[in-house]
Amino acid sequence: MKFVISREALLKPLNLVAGVVERRQTLAILANVQLVLEGQELSLTGTDLEVELIGRVALTTPPDSEGEITVPARKLVDICKSLPDGCDIEFALDENRLILRSGRSRFTLSTLPAADFPSVDQGDDAQSFSVKQGDVKRLIEKTAFAMAQQDVRYYLNGMLWEVSNNQLRMVATDGHRLAMCTLAAELSVEKDCQVIVPRKGVNELARLLMEETQDAEILVGSNHIRVVTQGFTFTSKLIDGKFPDYDRVLPRGSTKEVLGSRDALKQAFARTSILSNEKYRGIRLQLTSGELKIQANNPEQEEAEEVVAVDYQGNDLEIGFNVSYLVDVLSVIGGDTVKLSLADANSSALLEEPDSSESAYVVMPMRL
Repeated sequence: MKFVISREALLKPLNLVAGVVERRQTLAILANVQLVLEGQELSLTGTDLEVELIGRVALTTPPDSEGEITVPARKLVDICKSLPDGCDIEFALDENRLILRSGRSRFTLSTLPAADFPSVDQGDDAQSFSVKQGDVKRLIEKTAFAMAQQDVRYYLNGMLWEVSNNQLRMVATDGHRLAMCTLAAELSVEKDCQVIVPRKGVNELARLLMEETQDAEILVGSNHIRVVTQGFTFTSKLIDGKFPDYDRVLPRGSTKEVLGSRDALKQAFARTSILSNEKYRGIRLQLTSGELKIQANNPEQEEAEEVVAVDYQGNDLEIGFNVSYLVDVLSVIGGDTVKLSLADANSSALLEEPDSSESAYVVMPMRL
């Protein structure tokens, strides 16, 4: 195995692949990245047994010899980053060592056999469809914040992907809030399916989808999901569990509708949050005709109050929320105006874009 590659061509796929590799490993080979050279295409693979990422890069000059090997991922990344811009790197396998040369620099890395490198098997029962990378990335970015972190309800530590004819929907919830975003697209699948993609898989995928107008082929199986683009192949195990019936969570009997400036509300919430209780992050909303008063206080007897003009013509209402949840929603929602639908002080709030039905957000109230 001997070839030459430019630093820039290698660094982009190497960085992405190394991002999958966990720093602390039970198996030594899982700290490595696998290099496979076939013809003029170099494949780089990283895995933690849950998520696998294969990056592909074409060599500009034919290699002296093909082959495959695994080398420490983090060390290879650090070496490539430390070399000067625009340089070429020569890779040469010498028995059990990989030798890297660039200019007057020389590095010798330990290796482990490629035959021992684990691969994530996709299975043969997958349904496939194609979607623009930018559309998938947008759905992820609008919902990912609501995923749970290390919840004992393991099925919440991920994102629901619901695939049906002409529709791809993503839903995330941590039990206190819910985010849902739907893409209407020309999809053709044999049968509707629901799968839960784990948190790490969702976050890695969001990093990878950089070519907005290019297609991504998505294969959904019973145990795995695979996303294939021109530059990489991403595979993730699925969470085996039943996602909550999100349709039952969406508030139906809302009688009060508030329309307000998204930016004005976001800034007012952010300022008020400074003096909210650091642990519970509670704020109080007081709705009166044409006006929303936002109040916060903390155990140090400090207080904050903001008044925002809104379009509201209903009865007075006082309700409490975790301010962080509201700011998160207003950070991802599109448009200049946000619609807030409420029923009473004990019911969840529904936040939407008035001019679009693509996304919907539910936030549970707090007792203050």
